[in-house]
Amino acid sequence: MINFNDLGAAVVGTGFIGTVHTWALRRLGVRVEGVLGSSPERGAVGAAAMGVARAYASLDELLADPKVDLVHVTSPNHAHYSQVKAILAAGKHVICEKPLAMTSDESAEMLKLAEASGRVAAVCYNIRFYPLNQHAHQMVKDGDLGDIRFITGHYHQDWLAKPTDWNWRLETEVGGALRSVGDIGTHWADLTSFITGQKATSVFADLTTFIPERQKPVGPVATFSQEAEGETETRKIETDDAAMIMLKFAGGARACLTTSQVNVGRKNSLQWDVAGSKASAAWDSETPDHLWIGQRDGPNQILQRDAALMNATGAAAASLPGGHVEGFADTFFALFRQVYGDVAKGARSADATYASFADGHYEMRFCDAVLESAAKGQWVDL
Repeated sequence: MINFNDLGAAVVGTGFIGTVHTWALRRLGVRVEGVLGSSPERGAVGAAAMGVARAYASLDELLADPKVDLVHVTSPNHAHYSQVKAILAAGKHVICEKPLAMTSDESAEMLKLAEASGRVAAVCYNIRFYPLNQHAHQMVKDGDLGDIRFITGHYHQDWLAKPTDWNWRLETEVGGALRSVGDIGTHWADLTSFITGQKATSVFADLTTFIPERQKPVGPVATFSQEAEGETETRKIETDDAAMIMLKFAGGARACLTTSQVNVGRKNSLQWDVAGSKASAAWDSETPDHLWIGQRDGPNQILQRDAALMNATGAAAASLPGGHVEGFADTFFALFRQVYGDVAKGARSADATYASFADGHYEMRFCDAVLESAAKGQWVDL
């Protein structure tokens, strides 16, 4: 049995997601040795808010701490490349938030470094770890749906629906050239690739910016915080509020995806529907404990998340008894439990289901293809 308290972690980033990582680590029993903020002052404030004893003054100070085995990178996108390179060079294991990098050139280098390091390197595509998504992955693997034909769905939010809403992801130099696609669209692409066992080979994309100018607060704004108040400045927006994307797969399957961060009333809705030659399945993140299973010659079903009813892969990701809803924060716990189990063993397990740096690099290639397709108005191969 693994004693997770034998392992130490540090978290880079003290915002919303950094806090969620810390919650999950505490629940798992991993020692949270300290956090690193965007400045020593913000790090100290974040550490106090999270009840963490130490705020590192720099990444070098963090990496010099011998009690840290694994570093969680939850900083803004533009920092991932340099921070992950330093972490791997220091011999630490790493979990990096998505997207892995700003460009596919960066992610390609990060992948090579991770493979050469011998360290466990994961990308935090946590939505894989809703137990019913793990169950659906195994259903497809076992042939329960037959040949995959058609995949549809969306990832819609409303937290950037007003011109006064602001977040660092709106700035291309910090968040990247893609926003709704890079931030939430890669979640959908990763999840459906994981479930179906297939990756898209070409895309046709249309990108839209509905709010061309926004009011940026003079001070910092945390993710999902309230809209801007006080002194602001007008900023031109160049990233996508929404997108429509068609995808082709080598095996003949087709997919349609829409993303939006301006759909009023949709707080955090990821939906996927996978149609196979034998059966179909569908899932919605806003009702995460239910999986719809469609049949042609029998009654359709609703599978409730219950370890006693799911296959072994789904059951392994579940923590609570059936009827006790598992949500967003639970996915981080399930993901970290698997990653830290591999850290204790010294390498990624053959049956691991968390996203690798190879998966993260694929998502960056997906983003490149989406940008090129939207610019050219034609299909683009990955």
